[in-house]
Amino acid sequence: MYFFRSIAVLSGKLAAKLSRLTGGRGSSLPGVVARRIYSRVLQELACQIKKEIIMVIGTNGKTTTNNMIAKIMQAGGHKVVFNEEGANLITGVTACLVRSASYTGVVESDYALLEVDEASFPKVIQEVQPQIVVITNFFRDQLDRYGELDKTVALIKNALHKLNDITLVLNADDPLVAQLGQSTKHKVIYYGVARQQNWERPAIQTRESRFCPFCGGELHYHYYHYSQLGDYNCLQCAFTRPELNLEAINIKTVNGYINADICYQENCYHLSLRAAGFYNLYNALAAFTIGCLMEMNDAIIKKGLDRYTPAIGRMEHFRYQDKLVLLNLVKNPTGYNEGLVTLLAMPGTKDVFMAVNDNDADGQDISWLWDVEFEILASLPEEAIKSFTCSGTRAAEIALRLKYAGIPINKITVIPDLEQAVPAVLHGKAKMTYLFTTYTALWSAQRILCELAKKEQFDADSMPSVS
Repeated sequence: MYFFRSIAVLSGKLAAKLSRLTGGRGSSLPGVVARRIYSRVLQELACQIKKEIIMVIGTNGKTTTNNMIAKIMQAGGHKVVFNEEGANLITGVTACLVRSASYTGVVESDYALLEVDEASFPKVIQEVQPQIVVITNFFRDQLDRYGELDKTVALIKNALHKLNDITLVLNADDPLVAQLGQSTKHKVIYYGVARQQNWERPAIQTRESRFCPFCGGELHYHYYHYSQLGDYNCLQCAFTRPELNLEAINIKTVNGYINADICYQENCYHLSLRAAGFYNLYNALAAFTIGCLMEMNDAIIKKGLDRYTPAIGRMEHFRYQDKLVLLNLVKNPTGYNEGLVTLLAMPGTKDVFMAVNDNDADGQDISWLWDVEFEILASLPEEAIKSFTCSGTRAAEIALRLKYAGIPINKITVIPDLEQAVPAVLHGKAKMTYLFTTYTALWSAQRILCELAKKEQFDADSMPSVS
């Protein structure tokens, strides 16, 4: 067995090197090759993890949450292996461990932090037993691949029933997630956001959950944060938002970034998060919860979050000449709506880029674009957004969607080729450029940006105080 594992790891590493030499990313290929050579390679690599395996699942925020957890663990002096780029199918999870292993197939890591695709989760846990499972949220995503949302939630629920002796870290504000604590009977830690009396956000929402997951009765909401996230209770049975173990209060925006107090076990800690977007507060809360479970002190946790820098396309910052450029991955209505909220919160005029592909990894059904609230862009002052550049294999469709949203057609330009479209939007007349891309368009857009603009790097010294 040792011999076959070593050959599989060596072949996977060679495949990764060849992929990079030919211009590929090699994020999943090592796993594909290693698994074909030796089907037990993932099991045997994972069982060498010294302490715990933590899996992060959910629709939005998996990559960001997983990477935040990794930074916290590293700040605590632990050696970790994690799929940083978000390759989260079983081949990507395998590739992650293959890269971390020695050429003889030995893994020397304290923790494995594995972002796992929802549809792949049942298959992955057949080979890897996690000790902690973090669930961020559930939204409609790639209907041609996942089907309706109820199907995805049921898939996860059934898989969790098959696991023993695990701890769930759940977003209590999402009823679709919170229900799993009651229905699976595992040990649960809940995190969430307190009611914000003065928190003002544009009301562009896609509600995914209106009915109780237990009795089917209507859910009553005391308030929403976004989409179906908020404080709720069923009008017909006892299902209600669980009591929070970790809570964010006193939330404010400072220079475009989120500041909040994080309360856990009667102690509160101030956090200044170097990440834009309200949804990133939820990601940070999940990561903070893991730090608390690992009994790390707040200084170490905040040091780790200070070191977090956005992964590719997760509100990635560039500088082109004197302009700020943001690159944001979008893949479903809720994520796109939250991206629009962040866009509206940014000061100054903007040139907006929207690239939509319909390759297998994106989902070939792009009807979800009609559930995004683009109409709010048409209500802005004339000069707020200078131009809209539409690109990708479905450039014409996103342009049509903008037209029906009320965007003046003289502001819309269709350039399907990303090699031409990205430079064109960078040369726009606005003070900043905001790029929205679906998954397969992301990598090309990011490569072009790296050639034309300077990627902004943040370190702890350049970040706001977290005292």
